[in-house]
Parts: sequence; C-alpha cells; structure tokens
Amino acid sequence: MNDDQNSDFIAAPSPADALATKPPRARVEDAVDAEETPRATMERKRDYLEGFLQKKPDNVPAGAPGGDLYEAVIAALKEIFDPEIPVNIYDLGLIYGVEVDDESDVTVTMTLTTPHCPVAETMPGEVELRAASVPGVRDAEVNLVWDPPWGPDKMTDEARLELGML
Repeated sequence: MNDDQNSDFIAAPSPADALATKPPRARVEDAVDAEETPRATMERKRDYLEGFLQKKPDNVPAGAPGGDLYEAVIAALKEIFDPEIPVNIYDLGLIYGVEVDDESDVTVTMTLTTPHCPVAETMPGEVELRAASVPGVRDAEVNLVWDPPWGPDKMTDEARLELGML
C-alpha cells in the first residue's frame, strides 16, 4: 500500500482513549437549581391541567351529562338524604343512572340499601317528585332496580369519609 491509500483509513479509537474521554460524573450540586429555595422545591407545582379540567364543553345539550338540565336534576337528587345515613342518596350510590330525553322527560334508575329499607315505599316517590320539580323537566319517572345490588363500594369517597370508612 502506498501513503495515499493509508490516508483514507481512519483508525478506531483504542480502549485506553475511550477511558480517557469519559464525561465527568454527575454531582448532586450540579442538579440543584441555586435559585430555587428548599420551600419552593417542596411546594406543589402549578397544575397545568387545572384550566383544562375546569373548562366546560361547548354546545352540550341540556339533557346530556354536563348539560344544564342534567346537572340541575343531579343537584336536586343530592338534596335527598337517607334518613338512617347522614349522606345524600347520590353520593351514597343509590342512583344508578339519570337520563334526560329530547322532550325533557327524566328517568332515574335507582336502588335502595336493602329491600326491607324503612323508606322503600316512600323514597322512590320522593325522588320522582324532586326530579319533576326541577325547572325545565316535563315529567319524571323512577325505575327501582335490585340488580346489581347496592354495596358500600358504590359510595363516593366523600360519603365514605363522612361515614368514617376512609
């Protein structure tokens, strides 16, 4: 081989060269932002989803979840309390579903804690009256179901906290 051919050849670095060119080790002092105080480090950072989660969807029909009529019916149901338990029936998990149709008729699917509940005869009627009293509701109907049976797992965390279960 002549010298012209050798000039095109690039030699691989030797293992000794690779060890000599290692990057410096990371140090804790290098990672800490000098401008940030320890208190600022421990405080909760700005929640970037806050504005996104609080924004209401545009053009929601009144009877759809998130709509004005639907939310008014839910608010009315949250005013009804089980006489034996100091929690409203919605947070207690007795309301399985609320449907508002195009003609503003409301159908509430609910259950009771037990079939022998002392309010088994009166609670569905009270729910029907309360839902029908919401302005904009034409008619209300309550479907009392027993399947799936009610259980403490259907309660909201707020209800569990109120009852000392958390």
